Amino acid sequence: MKRGGSATSFAACLHSAYNSRFTVMLAAITNFSLPFPALYIYWDLHLFNKRFKISHTVLSLRNIQISPPKISFLHQTKMLAALKAEESSGQLQLVEREDVEDDDDLFEAIDKLISQGINAGDVKKLQDAGIYTCNGLMMHTKKNLTGIKGLSEAKVDKICEAAEKLVNFGYITGSDVLLKRKSVIRITTGSQALDELLGGGIETSSITEAFGEFRSGKTQLAHTLCVSTQLPTSMRGGNGKVAYIDTEGTFRPDRIVPIAERFGMDPAAVLDNIIYARAYTYEHQYNLLLGLAAKMSEEPFRLLIVDSVIALFRVDFSGRGELAERQQRLAQMLSRLVKIAEEFNVAVYMTNQVIADPGGGVFVTDPKKPAGGHVLAHAATIRLMFRKGKGEQRVCKVFDAPNLPEAEAVFQITPGGIADAKD
Repeated sequence: MKRGGSATSFAACLHSAYNSRFTVMLAAITNFSLPFPALYIYWDLHLFNKRFKISHTVLSLRNIQISPPKISFLHQTKMLAALKAEESSGQLQLVEREDVEDDDDLFEAIDKLISQGINAGDVKKLQDAGIYTCNGLMMHTKKNLTGIKGLSEAKVDKICEAAEKLVNFGYITGSDVLLKRKSVIRITTGSQALDELLGGGIETSSITEAFGEFRSGKTQLAHTLCVSTQLPTSMRGGNGKVAYIDTEGTFRPDRIVPIAERFGMDPAAVLDNIIYARAYTYEHQYNLLLGLAAKMSEEPFRLLIVDSVIALFRVDFSGRGELAERQQRLAQMLSRLVKIAEEFNVAVYMTNQVIADPGGGVFVTDPKKPAGGHVLAHAATIRLMFRKGKGEQRVCKVFDAPNLPEAEAVFQITPGGIADAKD
């Protein structure tokens, strides 16, 4: 692979590219003279983190080609067109360098409290309680913090004062909020019609709830999002990993394989970037959420799936006598989901069951409403109602959203996941 230049320097360039935290850019390759003007390299990293798996690499040097299966012709055409534009400048660039801010700017690590005079042992106690960022610390009440073993009221007051110096939880202007909203990422669902309905896709820093009866497509969308979240943002992905909490035992890794192949990704790499946990009680479900903070503070996650959010609460609490306690516990778990979404800028997608609605009206056949009552209704940012259509077609309706009109979209369940409906 020398071809008129230094193979060693070329390998060094690739090594440098791999170590870059950004979607790689190669410029001014020294000691690598080309007898022809075009060197085509496409190195697709889904994240700027060495821990993240490289799903595929395309390397083309005139008559030397190494490429994975199922990379779309359109994708390659765009890549080559962008690279040809660089030939005249004497520099070689990898296409689609994404201008994404560092995730470290989104939150302050809890370790920074040490620089504010907080004892390292007290910081360790906060981490043991599932608090890994100063932002997350400020989302807890002092009552909760004093409940942590070894933290007195005086220590908690000192810790909170130190955290307030690192993060601003006071008033900001509307312009600042607008600027902050620019960090929100919208993840494609796999269906253009559904994406348009949602204003671009499932958005981060929000909770999206999908409710509907069985076989309406809720879990199928969850599986599709497991893959699409790992796409680069230039392909309407999330550039991040996925956490999946399964309360009904419906996650199927073999279902991920054809979806990954549809998007031109390596199924093994996709599965390696999904962390999965099976929850059996509502307490177990809540504890799994507490444990996520440690992982999300260290690795780049973009999606948390809870399928389903209400199932274990309906099992562990029975009758009207326990309804008040159930709703209180449900509210605490939903509050935790809201904090995770905002603290780490991840999208939370949760599915919900439906219950019969006797008061649904005489003109509605088989009326149903989402389970969980008002507690769950107020916690979700966007509520989507799924229902069955013809054959494999499904209908999604915006039930409630702060910035979306009430509308519907038709999509289809295919072997490759959620896709646009065929006429």
